[in-house]
Amino acid sequence: MAVRYFISLPDPAKARGSDSALSFSAHGAEGFAEQLQDALRTPTLFERWRGQQADPDEVDPALGATDPGASVTGQQDDLHVDLVVSTSLPSEILKQRLRWLAGSGWQLRDVR
Repeated sequence: MAVRYFISLPDPAKARGSDSALSFSAHGAEGFAEQLQDALRTPTLFERWRGQQADPDEVDPALGATDPGASVTGQQDDLHVDLVVSTSLPSEILKQRLRWLAGSGWQLRDVR
């Protein structure tokens, strides 16, 4: 069953992870939504992160879970970006991907 997460990027210019190889590169609501959706649907972001680890083979493969049906929409609202995420992935996986992409530059507003 999919859960809807309402996420805010209060300052989109600062919604960047500490590693530019994993971080958002988007500048608009649609771009942020597309990049997060890709991070949830495909293993690409996880595989980049995994490849950076000292022993990639020791990384728990469950951390690379994907949801091919995940969807993310984005909307610019004044100076911040609102994202609505619908996914069946566990919340910890979603939070992990958001930390890689946005660092601490995101806020969870609601869950339904």
